[in-house]
Amino acid sequence: MAQLNVLVKRPPEQVWQFLSDGWSYADWVVGTRAVRDVDEDWPAVGASLRYTLGVGPLLIEDSTTVRNAVQGRMLEMEVQAGRIGTARLHFDIRPWGEHTVVVFDEHPLSGPGAHVHNMAIDLVLRIRNRRLLDRLAFQVEQRYPVREKAPTR
Repeated sequence: MAQLNVLVKRPPEQVWQFLSDGWSYADWVVGTRAVRDVDEDWPAVGASLRYTLGVGPLLIEDSTTVRNAVQGRMLEMEVQAGRIGTARLHFDIRPWGEHTVVVFDEHPLSGPGAHVHNMAIDLVLRIRNRRLLDRLAFQVEQRYPVREKAPTR
C-alpha cells in the first residue's frame, strides 16, 4: 500500500490533540459505526479502543491498540478486524508552515489481506484511506476553528 497524505490547515498540536481523542474515531475512520470504549490512557502504547464497524446487519466488534507513539509526531496502531485479520496503521504528523501534513500508510499484518495482496485490494484501500484522511482533516478543522487575528496598528 502506498503512502497517502493530507494537508490539515491547523498546527500539529491540534492534529495530535484530535488523534488523542479515541472517542472521535467513528467520526473519521471509514466503516466505524460507533466507539464502545476507550482506555483512559489513549493514545499511550498498549492502550486500546473498542468499536463496532460494518454496514447494515454485517457488524464486527473489534479493537485497535496503540503499538508505537511519539507525542505530537507519530501514532502507530494495530487494528483487529475479526476473521479479516490485523493491519498496521501509521500516522506521521509533520509541521508544514503553520499547517500540518499527515502522512499515512496501512499494511495488512495477518489474515487474508496479508496473504492475498494485489492491485485490486490496493485500489480499494487507497480509495478508503483517501476518504479517511479527508474526513480526518475536515474533523480537525471543524473542531479547532481559526480565530481571526486582531488588526495590528
